[in-house]
Amino acid sequence: MRKADDAIVGPTGRVGMRFHKAESAFFVFIAVILAAAGVIFYAYLKLHAVTNPQIAASSIATIARLLFATGVLLATALFFGAFFIYPLIRTQAREEGKLREMTASLSARSETLEQAALTDGLTGMHNRRYFDDALKQYLAEFAKISKPVGLMVLDLDHFKQVNDTHGHDVGDEVLRVVAGCLKDMTRYHDVSARLGGEEFAVLVPNMDHDQLMKFAERIRKAIASMPILSGNVRLKITTSVGLAVWDGRESAEEFYRRADKQLYHAKRAGRNQVSA
Repeated sequence: MRKADDAIVGPTGRVGMRFHKAESAFFVFIAVILAAAGVIFYAYLKLHAVTNPQIAASSIATIARLLFATGVLLATALFFGAFFIYPLIRTQAREEGKLREMTASLSARSETLEQAALTDGLTGMHNRRYFDDALKQYLAEFAKISKPVGLMVLDLDHFKQVNDTHGHDVGDEVLRVVAGCLKDMTRYHDVSARLGGEEFAVLVPNMDHDQLMKFAERIRKAIASMPILSGNVRLKITTSVGLAVWDGRESAEEFYRRADKQLYHAKRAGRNQVSA
């Protein structure tokens, strides 16, 4: 599409068009080629018009001059094309290449920023924003096929004591190790996320209550039996888990709050357990 500034207004007030250099050069090139073709055609007509042998010599001389002029025109066209049109084309090609590179770079940067906006920087897991969107989408899709959707909300027990006793570096290592455990134990279509602090969540589609309970117990036991090493510090961590299976009617917020209530019930009941 031609830019708007290619349209100009002449002194008479009429709108005209301002051609790009490559376009102007192309028109000149075509004009020279057409002129050469016209000269050749004129020479052809002159040659066939020669019927009197007495004037043949002068006609041949004229034709020779015409052919010479044609050669000059073609040489001019060749020179013009090689030293003016081709450099313009090369310059335009380089500019387009740079533009493509810049576009690709900006696109990659945009994807990186979008990924960063949806990823927890410490653990590499999905963050709360991603989880909230995924929860709504999963409920909408699984409502169409009447399949269960389970949710577990996990909170590490006495995590504040870890930070207070061993420092935040050890606390960060604990979060990374727990995140790795959740990634390893969940399925490819499950959604695991760090919601903030020491709280995690796992969205588990196509599991009923009993299956979800067994799955949560396996995760709880895996975290409890997992030694965490950070320098000279060796410790173990436990987690409390709240479960809920979507009833098909509640909103994403109501569904999450129900699982969260079960988490607090597990905390009040003594921690390191699953409550459903």
